[in-house]
Amino acid sequence: MQIDADRTARLTQAGLNLIQQALTIYDAELRLAVCNRRFQEMFDLPEWLVTPGARFADTIRFLAERGDYGDVGPLEDFVRSRVETARAFEPHYMERTRANGRTISVEGSPLPQGGWVTVYTDITAIKRQETLLRSRSAELSERLVAYSEELARTNRELAATISALEEAKRELTEMEARTRLTAEMMPAHIAHLDLNERYTYSNRRLTYVIPNRPQEIVGLTAREALGDTAYAEVKPYIDRAYAGESSVFEFSHPDSGRRIRGAFTPDPGSAGGVGGVYILSMDVTEEAQARAALSQTHKRELAAQLTSGLAHDFSNLLTIILGLQGRLEKLDGLPDPAREIAATTRAAALRGGRLLDRLADISGRRDMRPAPTDLPAFLRDIRTLAAPSLPRAVRLSVSAEGFDRPVLMDHGALQDSLLNLILNARDAIGDAPGEITVHAAPVRDTWVDVEVTDTGCGFSDEALEQALNPFYTTKAGEGSGLGLSMVYDSTKLAGGQVMLANAGGGGARVTLRLPLRPAAEAPAPRLVLLVEDNPDLRVETRGMLRELGHTVLEAETAEEAETLAEIPGIDLVLTDITLPGGRSGLDLAETLRTRGNPTGILMMTALPVQDPLRARAESRFPLIAKPFDAAALAAFLNAELAA
Repeated sequence: MQIDADRTARLTQAGLNLIQQALTIYDAELRLAVCNRRFQEMFDLPEWLVTPGARFADTIRFLAERGDYGDVGPLEDFVRSRVETARAFEPHYMERTRANGRTISVEGSPLPQGGWVTVYTDITAIKRQETLLRSRSAELSERLVAYSEELARTNRELAATISALEEAKRELTEMEARTRLTAEMMPAHIAHLDLNERYTYSNRRLTYVIPNRPQEIVGLTAREALGDTAYAEVKPYIDRAYAGESSVFEFSHPDSGRRIRGAFTPDPGSAGGVGGVYILSMDVTEEAQARAALSQTHKRELAAQLTSGLAHDFSNLLTIILGLQGRLEKLDGLPDPAREIAATTRAAALRGGRLLDRLADISGRRDMRPAPTDLPAFLRDIRTLAAPSLPRAVRLSVSAEGFDRPVLMDHGALQDSLLNLILNARDAIGDAPGEITVHAAPVRDTWVDVEVTDTGCGFSDEALEQALNPFYTTKAGEGSGLGLSMVYDSTKLAGGQVMLANAGGGGARVTLRLPLRPAAEAPAPRLVLLVEDNPDLRVETRGMLRELGHTVLEAETAEEAETLAEIPGIDLVLTDITLPGGRSGLDLAETLRTRGNPTGILMMTALPVQDPLRARAESRFPLIAKPFDAAALAAFLNAELAA
């Protein structure tokens, strides 16, 4: 497609160069977009004034200084007046006699996108005929008849040429409009820099990639358009493009928190060498978040493979040790030193068992369950949960600002992370009076920063480097070294990051930077057919659905559900996979689909991931794993009803 477009552009330019009239197209910024060779020849212009991007004001100034307009008075006032008239973009026709005696007609037409097309025609011969007719109107000589015939022929040729020129102008205008519209619809910024790092083209999408930057940047330098921070990141790649080397890279924009990918391609120019740089940039923040989450998932799977066998054998060894220690402690006449050794060994073995449990939490499979979360209320609940574990002299304060609607968060994972950080902060403060602060705020429209700060001793230089690594601890024999690792793991699974620093007052600051995803509006209440054979679970799930505003019908078997599904108005069927009577929830769903029942079908199950029936159901229908709470069920229904 690009080759065809380039070929069409070359053919169009060649055709314009064959036209005897001069032609120019200036854009809305009064910069030259297109001109033909006749324009340069007619006005004897230097190369820099017929190069795309040349300013209209510079052309007027050049011609006025050369005397083409005669006595114009103050030069800059004259140029300013002509520019203001041009910006009005009104159709116009005028005739002007230049300093060299040639008479030019000027016809301008505005373009829908801004700017205008102008046609310049040398009408010196026509004017000479008119003068001759006026001076010799008393006698109609053969010479006058000849001139009249020449004039008529010239007019016919001119009319034909103008018709062709109008068609060319129309096609050029439509082509330019289609190209600009297509470029401006793309979710990326496309631009061109000249050799002075000044923008000569932009599809006006820079603010889509970097918020709060100007939309109209043609004529600005790269530093002016991008700002100092982003310019410092891209400057080396601009220089490489000027040297003829293409490159693609990503960088994080600290002011907006966005991840941006840029592609820099040298412009080969028209005379060889590099004539500028083409730039394509896009916001890849969500892609980067997904990559981070996927990478953490792969790390967890690898860790699970490496530790599962070891954990199994170690667990067996601990079981043997605990059994032997129990028998040893029951021996009659065991000396007190030996009994103390046995008790210590038993306590160490139990601690090893707890360590295995925490390893399983880190390396085992975990599904993220984001649900609509009211962060201010969530943090108040955190304070209620954590306050009883803090000494009287330690004050816990929580705050959140900038959240006017719920956001999607894994409620359980974030709660575990914050409680872990608060208890770590308590240990860092010790017995002295102190304060722990939890604060949440959005970063632009991309991230949520949840900061936990304390007035303890802060991180050492070593801890700032190592604290997120498994088994690293500053608590000697009191800590497992897995607390911050679990926080890191949960945050990375959500597509976020953990940042450690020392606060200004000497304490520690841990920042959880999580993706900001506003929760969708709750769907309208629906009539739901709930199919569950366990009466306790059915009552509990029915209560959750009713709390969400839905009306519920209940069935215990697939056969009973098939009958109820025929009732008009049922919007959803939420069925367990395992049902009594020899038919599963999957059989029920497939029967309803075969009969053409339009009801939406959702699955729930407590079957393990590797179960073939669960895998088959999950490949065909949306599924939520048991156990789930009301928030998880609401998030599941919202996502499926919005799809």
